[in-house]
Amino acid sequence: MSTATGTGQQDMRDMFRSMLLIRRFEEKASEEYMAGRIGGFLHLAIGEEAAVVGTVSAMRADDPLTSTYREHGQALARGADPRAVMAELLGRSTGLCGGRGGSMHLMDKARSFYGGYGIVGGSVPLGLGLAYAARYRKSDQVSVTMFGDGATNQGVVAECFNMAGLWDLPIVFLILNNQYGMGTSLEHAAAEEDLYTRCNAYGIPSWKVDGMDVMAVRGAVAEALRIAREERNPACVELLAYRYRGHSMSDPDTVRDADEKERWRLRDPLVTFERVLLGEAVMTADDIAAMKAEVEAVVEDAAAFAEESPEVPVAELADDVYANPFNDDARGGALMP
Repeated sequence: MSTATGTGQQDMRDMFRSMLLIRRFEEKASEEYMAGRIGGFLHLAIGEEAAVVGTVSAMRADDPLTSTYREHGQALARGADPRAVMAELLGRSTGLCGGRGGSMHLMDKARSFYGGYGIVGGSVPLGLGLAYAARYRKSDQVSVTMFGDGATNQGVVAECFNMAGLWDLPIVFLILNNQYGMGTSLEHAAAEEDLYTRCNAYGIPSWKVDGMDVMAVRGAVAEALRIAREERNPACVELLAYRYRGHSMSDPDTVRDADEKERWRLRDPLVTFERVLLGEAVMTADDIAAMKAEVEAVVEDAAAFAEESPEVPVAELADDVYANPFNDDARGGALMP
């Protein structure tokens, strides 16, 4: 047991492995994109691993989770098969969503991960609906919805704050503040940069923590979950973090100052947590080396599996998208008598 954190040593080892898996998986996804095997957009969360893993580690397995389109880490932290996630990114039929969702729309209902969404702020009302469903069914589940600093300026998010506060819904709002909405810095987008304070107007307990410290995130989210689960009231936590890559793979990332990026790299959540594990004798250097090698093998296997998997047959591309049978008659012949 770590006396400094009150968290079991196995929990700490599990969190470190999850962070390593997410980092290496996304680095490999970047390679796959550059090789032309991933189409469309690819948004990496490299640097945000502590915010993701700290959050998920505090949740119960049946607590529903929704996220933004930067959600590879959430799927993996929830326990999704890395093979299926990588195959989804490559648009293969063995993917998590049959190759039809791609990078921005991962979903794993079996693990209570209700998806990433391409619309900024779009996951928040869905998370609110999941919280309402839990209350309606008299379940003690808590809905957790993660969204970015940019989404806080969306009107639908304010509406969700209001409804959650009005109806005392069991939901935790997680603002993953990486300080940039695409290339626009927070100071140029928000009149009040302490984003969590927006919940004060709705009577929602809220606070900010260091999103680069996995243990701080775990503790803060655990308390927010306690409020929502035991007191059946909403709560909000702002996680101050930083992404080391551009907004997406197509972003040259020339807007952010090089000195700023370097300062945040000195706080790499994997490096700092590794020091904690070594300092508290939770793991040895050999343990860490072995874990890194094991994660590397898992990711390489996932990439090989995805590359060898078949693409979605053209005849099936419209499945689960359009009503069946699909008819491309522009006059709507399939719908009209």
